[in-house]
Amino acid sequence: MTVEQNVLQQSTSQKHQQTFLNQLREITGINDTQILQQALKDSNGNLELAVAFLTAKNAKTPQQEETTYYQTVLPGNDRYISVGSQADANVIDLTGDDKDDLQRAIALSLEESNRAFRETGITDEEQAISRVLEASIAENKASLKRTHTEVWSDSPNPYDRKRQDNCPVGLKNVGNTCWFSAVIQSLFNLLEFRRLVLNYNPPASAQDLPRNQKEHRNLPFMRELRHLFALLVGSKRKYVDPSRAVDILKDAFKSNGSQQQDVSEFTHKLLDWLEDAFQMKAEEERDGEKPKNPMLELFYGRFLAVGVLEGKKFENTEMFGQYPLQVNGFKDLHECLEAAMIEGEIESLHSENSGKSGQEHWFTELPPVLTFELSRFEFNQALGRPEKIHNKLEFPQVLYLDRYMHKNREITRIKREEIKRLKEYLTVLQQRLERYLSYGSGPKRFPLVDVLQYALEFASSKPVCTSPVDDIDASSPPSGSIPSQTLSSTAEQQQGTPSELPSTSPTPRSFIHKPFTQSRIPPDLPMHPAPRHITEEELSVLEGCLHRWRTEVENDTRDLQESISRIHRTIEQMYSDKPMVQVPYRLHAVLVHEGQANAGHYWAYIFDHHQERWMKYNDISVTKSTWEELERDSFGGYRNASAYCLMYINDKEHFLIKEDFHKETGQKLVGMETLPTDLRDFVKEDNQRFEKELEEWDLQLAQKAQQEKILASQKMKEPTPSVMTAQAEEPEYLEQPSRSDLAKYLKEETMRAITKASSEHEDTNPETVLQLIMMTPNMQGIIMAIGKSRSVYDRCGPEAGFFKAIKLEYARLVKLAQEDTPPETDYRLHHAVVYFIQNQSPKKIIERTLLEQFGNRNLSFDERCRNIMKIAQAKLEMIKPEEVNMEEYEKWHQDYRNFRDTTMYLMIGLEHFQKKSYVEAILHLICAYQNNKELLSKGPYRGHDEELISHYRRECLLKLNEHAAELFESGDDQEVNSGLIIMNEFIVPSLPLLLVDEMEEKDIVAVEDMRNRWCSYLGQEMEPNLQEKLTDFLPKLLDCSTEIKGFNELPKLPSYSTHELCERFARIMLSLSRTPADGR
Repeated sequence: MTVEQNVLQQSTSQKHQQTFLNQLREITGINDTQILQQALKDSNGNLELAVAFLTAKNAKTPQQEETTYYQTVLPGNDRYISVGSQADANVIDLTGDDKDDLQRAIALSLEESNRAFRETGITDEEQAISRVLEASIAENKASLKRTHTEVWSDSPNPYDRKRQDNCPVGLKNVGNTCWFSAVIQSLFNLLEFRRLVLNYNPPASAQDLPRNQKEHRNLPFMRELRHLFALLVGSKRKYVDPSRAVDILKDAFKSNGSQQQDVSEFTHKLLDWLEDAFQMKAEEERDGEKPKNPMLELFYGRFLAVGVLEGKKFENTEMFGQYPLQVNGFKDLHECLEAAMIEGEIESLHSENSGKSGQEHWFTELPPVLTFELSRFEFNQALGRPEKIHNKLEFPQVLYLDRYMHKNREITRIKREEIKRLKEYLTVLQQRLERYLSYGSGPKRFPLVDVLQYALEFASSKPVCTSPVDDIDASSPPSGSIPSQTLSSTAEQQQGTPSELPSTSPTPRSFIHKPFTQSRIPPDLPMHPAPRHITEEELSVLEGCLHRWRTEVENDTRDLQESISRIHRTIEQMYSDKPMVQVPYRLHAVLVHEGQANAGHYWAYIFDHHQERWMKYNDISVTKSTWEELERDSFGGYRNASAYCLMYINDKEHFLIKEDFHKETGQKLVGMETLPTDLRDFVKEDNQRFEKELEEWDLQLAQKAQQEKILASQKMKEPTPSVMTAQAEEPEYLEQPSRSDLAKYLKEETMRAITKASSEHEDTNPETVLQLIMMTPNMQGIIMAIGKSRSVYDRCGPEAGFFKAIKLEYARLVKLAQEDTPPETDYRLHHAVVYFIQNQSPKKIIERTLLEQFGNRNLSFDERCRNIMKIAQAKLEMIKPEEVNMEEYEKWHQDYRNFRDTTMYLMIGLEHFQKKSYVEAILHLICAYQNNKELLSKGPYRGHDEELISHYRRECLLKLNEHAAELFESGDDQEVNSGLIIMNEFIVPSLPLLLVDEMEEKDIVAVEDMRNRWCSYLGQEMEPNLQEKLTDFLPKLLDCSTEIKGFNELPKLPSYSTHELCERFARIMLSLSRTPADGR
């Protein structure tokens, strides 16, 4: 069963009723849910019958409790309407009894779609693939679930959530609420709208008990919206939680927590609620006059509809809020508006006796805030699904609307007629130019100038007196030609009777082509064909004609191109005269959608009018942006991101963005000063709670630091223990791990090593001396340094011997830190001091670390070692607290522990990768990459090669993805489930980690490869249960967001001694160098 068949079959199911409602809304433009549900019920779930019911003339509208945002208008009815727009010039009357109009409307829609694809250059095959992909992504539910393993999780460190200076506050995504964040932030940054919300006081009559459903719903929402706006103004948090306001909205939408809403649907509902809330307040405050609703005055305008319906003229004034515009078939916003303002044939509007239908829209009153809803979704009749339109649509930063105003309709009509005439003339010129640029009558055509040039080159070539075949010497055929004997024998065989057998003559030897030895062109053979006979007089006449014709064609082509360019400029400047640039609207916000028809992610670009810069609001992230970035993400045609809603504001209405000033002093109010008293107290309480979080965090850090200081001081004051007593608090890389069964052996070997080292030259390589001794590299170096300082110890005493030994050890470690070693010989793993030296840690940190190593209690092998150990411990006790910053000391050692952990993650991950245990490998490699990235942010020598870890993380994901796909292809239920578990638990949570840095092109390509691997199943025959599982899984894989998702459980690291860690790491790195990976 194919994807298309499965989708169409499942769409009839009762549990997917909401999908039918969305489809009916897309086809008919009716937004009332009750009407759509009734039509669906009357048609017994038949989509076509439901459309017919809704578009029939006698369709009944159930009585509603409250006026919806959009209602259908009848001539003379001055109520809210649905503003339609069509790309085609023809108007289909869907209000009559002729049912064929519906079929004609569908046919025109498909024709328009095909025309748009021809203009954009997308082939039918690409269109089909795109539709199948989008139909498979869209689940057969109300909308796709954008499920994550976890919702945004707050950082435990409150300083990570602290607002920086006056940076705008973000909104937390509390579960598929990016649509909420995009709209709310756009409205919040309209200062006039912000003032209206912040200063809203509920009606006194509704203070105690809400009287009706509107008050019961709208007043709590207004309260939460005021609180939310107040936090966005004065919060000390980097982002705030909008859960309480979102929960009220979700209840109204009657949707579950993971359903993602449509921006336009939410905006309609939001403005509807705000209108009701302010209307209640306005009615309470009116003094006998008609109440003024600030929401109506801010967001609603009026236009005049002038038209002809079945030969009868009509003229109606209608109100509009969000103005919908079709995108398909248009290249910029003005083209969309022109198509929306003119429906039908303009000529019919001015004739007395016309039976045609059509109308014009003229704005009579524009709202201060004008919102355009870009219809980037169209209903695919073949698949029974909506699909997204990814075409590019440009829009300006300043939009002049004079040409659409009723007061300018006469001059606009004249200009439209002129533009129409110019475009007709332009079409003729373009057709003529095309004849010059594509000349010929066959399938292949060439520019006429080139054809004349080729003819001139042919005529001017050196004449050839013989045939191109006759001038070849038959006795010695040129290389590459067939010998004449072969030709004749072949001809005889072809002319012979069927009874003659080919075997009567020997089979000719096959000819071998040798291009560089036999195919050389003879020096007398012309490079190009040439005329066989031509006189000087003929050539002179022909050259003269061809030269003249070529010049004429060049001049004609240039004239046509200049005329076309001139007409284009005239059309572009048609509305640039002063009377037509008096109504400027400036772009305030762009709401962007990335994804497919029923799944994706929303964010907003909002213009900061006072700083004069664009800001990007993406949930909790608020960053500076540019117009270039906005163009890339909003115009469309790039990836799957495009503008879904445009919010313009009247550039002459300065009150929209005017800041608040003190009435008496005239000083500008900022932050908390702009809030009413009740909201100021509310924000102060929230800030106090956050400050308490910061204080508790600081207290925890201070207590931890104090405990560490106490432990450190206790460690210094403790008496020297016996030889085998280990100090548990010290990190493993600073101590010598000893086991009781090896103690005697270690002591004996160490004594022999010291004696041997002291008897040899001071330049003896210490690594060769203790090659067979099982102790850490730190201890090996110290033992060798003590052995080399024996003569100084004997002559000058223990303290001098100590200084000599520590100087020798430090010099050795500096030398190791300066060596350029291969990855398998990483001295940072051997010695913490090498790590500190390479990363330029403070000298006091290095000195204290060396003293702790020399003061190690395991260094009590003989009297000399014990004396030096005691001196080192005494030096440690003499260090004053102000001399060494213990907090900084602990940070450096914590970084080194993180470096060792990163090494272990990397080592174990690579070992599993080589064993093809990709499930075990991926989590280790991901942890290695994340930890290593954090280390490298502090310095280039803090971690390992980032490219190496990135490569194996990427390769492991690709291998794991392929393995999961093979399990899915098996068809076995258990293996299919195992494959999907791998994808959901490992691959899907990993994708945002690869996409978060767009500079890593290889990672982005890998993500696309993994997605394409699963998208290749679309359209293939498979069992219904497999199809259902694929449909459920694909949206998670194709989720375009870069929200970091959590893993179920991170791997735990085993405990390794330094010796074992270095040995295993060297082994795995050597194996990589022997078998280099592809792509590195």
